[in-house]
Amino acid sequence: MLAPSAFAANEFRLRAAPASAHLLGDEGRETVTLSYSGSLQGNVLRLKQGEPVRLVVENGLDKDTTVHWHGIRMFNSMDGVPGLTQPPIKPGETFVYEFTPPDAGTFWFHPHANSLEEIGRGLAAALIVEEREPVAVDRDVLWLLQDWRLDQSGELSNRFGSAMDAMMSGRVGNVVTINRAEPKDFAVRAGERIRLRLANACVARMMALRFENHRPVVIALDGQPCEPHEPEDGRIVLAPAMRADIVLDLTGESGKSYAVTDDFYDGLAYTLTSIAYESGAPLRDNPLDAPLRLTPNPLAEPELTHALRQEIVLRGGMMGGGKLKGLGGMPGMNMSGMGKSPSWAINGMSMTGDGMAGMAPAFTLKRGQTCHLTLRNQTAWWHPMHIHGFSMKVLTRNGAPVPHDPWQDTVLMAPADILESAFVADNPGDWMRHCHVIDHSMSGLMTVFRVT
Repeated sequence: MLAPSAFAANEFRLRAAPASAHLLGDEGRETVTLSYSGSLQGNVLRLKQGEPVRLVVENGLDKDTTVHWHGIRMFNSMDGVPGLTQPPIKPGETFVYEFTPPDAGTFWFHPHANSLEEIGRGLAAALIVEEREPVAVDRDVLWLLQDWRLDQSGELSNRFGSAMDAMMSGRVGNVVTINRAEPKDFAVRAGERIRLRLANACVARMMALRFENHRPVVIALDGQPCEPHEPEDGRIVLAPAMRADIVLDLTGESGKSYAVTDDFYDGLAYTLTSIAYESGAPLRDNPLDAPLRLTPNPLAEPELTHALRQEIVLRGGMMGGGKLKGLGGMPGMNMSGMGKSPSWAINGMSMTGDGMAGMAPAFTLKRGQTCHLTLRNQTAWWHPMHIHGFSMKVLTRNGAPVPHDPWQDTVLMAPADILESAFVADNPGDWMRHCHVIDHSMSGLMTVFRVT
């Protein structure tokens, strides 16, 4: 990596500020939200792999903010965690982020200060780092998936930090959007090949997408190329913070529509959108004959023989003891409206809020050392566990090898899951590990590890 002082910058400017969106359709009233403006093309910031960038972020909000460049491996000082890696950006102030993205792929960015409310009000955007050699497709399409908890007037509910949300599934919204708008039919032409980048930017909603009469092929997870494969049972499962790049060969009939449904929650399936084929002749009669395998990113391969073994155990939540008592914690941490005591713990320790100075590391790694990390979910709830600063090679789930060679920065753990992963500690600093259901992380499901 380049030293921060070495940047000869391609400069971009972003402003976090109030905005409005037609969350209930073009004819509906506008809802007051938060968003980023400036150097964005729609809902996405596009960078190039290996090229230094300088991002000037202005806080146009009335509360502190930061930016976490989710999934980008970078210097610790640029990671965007208030108190841990940088001071918060005060209202009216700016902060300059400088880094060189080493990996191509689909990423996103969001605040890590006041994160429950700011992400819950829509402050998030996609970040695409373009490959030097992309796969051959006819179109490259982004779906930034968000949900919103609206009241009967169509405004965002101001009830953030509910203790019930914290102890259960988190703040799940009642309206789902694609690219900050009510989903409309997705117009396609028969015979096309599309690269569809899916990014779940919800606070808590898990999603499992099915593409009626189509066979999506997964080519990357969390920005990292994997062995191209059709997903198990045809479902693309995305928890908050997770991304998947898929290739769709559009082999349906001209003039017909096919549903894209989300059926993650039992009994609550709904149609997210429809793939609507235009009338007329297909673009081509047979699927495009071109390879789907992406060029791997420069990730260090773990050396498992002499790896340092560490373990993270998740406990707490409703049906798991409720509010935790008698556990360790950081003095003076507040729950940001979530009550006086934490709801969750990692290895018996509860760290709450968005990130604070003085967090003791759960474990310490020497630079260059391989860490074999086991995660145990001893709760009754699902948790997407995110690691800052690294991508992990996912090895096994409940004792069975995980296929298709995935590397991920966010892994979804079902109740009672045991997951083994590994990574090389090649990036020094204090790094966060937390659940990306934001209510969970702010109420205790967060820890820090150190690389020296």
